[in-house]
Formats: sequence, structure tokens, C-alpha cells
Amino acid sequence: MDAAILEWFSHYAYSPCLVYTAMIVLMFLSSLGLPLPEEVTLLSTGLVAYMGANPDKFPPPYPDAHAVDPYVAAVIAFFAVFLSDYVIFFLGRNFGEKILQKKFMKKYEDKIMKISTWTQRYGFWASGIFRFTPGLRFPGHFAVGMMKVSSLKFTLVDGTAALLSVPTQILLIAFYGDAILASFQKYKIIFFGVMGIVFALYIAYWYFFKRGKDSSASA
Repeated sequence: MDAAILEWFSHYAYSPCLVYTAMIVLMFLSSLGLPLPEEVTLLSTGLVAYMGANPDKFPPPYPDAHAVDPYVAAVIAFFAVFLSDYVIFFLGRNFGEKILQKKFMKKYEDKIMKISTWTQRYGFWASGIFRFTPGLRFPGHFAVGMMKVSSLKFTLVDGTAALLSVPTQILLIAFYGDAILASFQKYKIIFFGVMGIVFALYIAYWYFFKRGKDSSASA
């Protein structure tokens, strides 16, 4: 199974345009709140960059094949993440009230109200907190925009947070892939066990949360 997974990833190590394009699309969809974890995209990109940087272990499909460049991938990832965040911020700042009335936004109402309270308390620094909080990025950046935080302040805070977190994930995998893959081989049972527990707790939480919410509504 491990060999099959690595072989599947290795096919994309020498398809840089495809990888860069897919990364941009997935980052934007993730920023919209879709269940496409940003971290999975970044780590996967780092893995194919590591493979492309080690042709002796992962031979190219043909001579002189261009591999995914870790530095190019890191730069593209940063701009894809930041610009995606900024689009959500821009929509919240300029069209927030109209968009909030749309049916698909109903599920974010409670989060946006709470986030608005945090933003009032912590000011524009809240936009940096949301960058590191999966599940709150979309409603967080949208709410910050609705609070009329200045574009410059949002750019400085969110841009700095993205610069610290996004390229490092790709570059760490690309340059230290040997150690990371070795650790994965050694601790994969523990890793998948923990992931299974987290997933089960996540499902249980949303099941009981939704059930409780429906009961309150019916009452």
C-alpha cells in the first residue's frame, strides 16, 4: 500500500503545470469553506516536490522531464492562499449584508456572529487568528470584511500569517522528505489510529450538535 501511494504521487512530480494549477484551484475552493483541507494540499505538493528533487529514487518518465520546483510551488501556494483569503475579505467588506441573506450562508450565521464579537475584541489581529484555524477561515475572513477592517491592515496581518505558515509546509516536506517519510513508516499505525479517533469525534459532535439544534427548533 505504501509503495502504491508513493507511486501515485510520483506520477505528478514531473507534471509541474498540473500540480500548480490544481493547487491554486484547491486553495480557492478551500477558502470558500468547502471540505478540502488546505494542509493536505500543501503537504501533498511538498511531497511531489520532494520526489522531483530526488530523481534517483523517483525516476522521471522521460529524460529532461521538468519536475515540480519546491521554491516555485511555495511562492505560488503563498499567493494562492493569500489572494483566496483576500477575495473572501473583499466580498465581506463590499457585499457582506447582501451575501449574508443568501440561503447557503445560513449555516455560517452563528459563526459569523461569534467571530464579529472576537473581531470587536481583538481588532484586525483576529484575521491572523482565523488563518491558523481550520473551519473558521471562510466565516472569519468574511466577518472581518463585514467589520470594515481596512484592506491594508488585513493584507499585513493575513499576509504575514500566510507567509509564516504556507511556504514552510511545502519546503519542510520537499527538503526533509526522507526523515518525514521514515517517521510516517514507523508511526503510521498510530497516525491513522489518531486520525480515525478524531474523525469519529468530529462526526459524533456534528451529529449531536445538529440533533440538539433540530430539537431546539422544533420545541
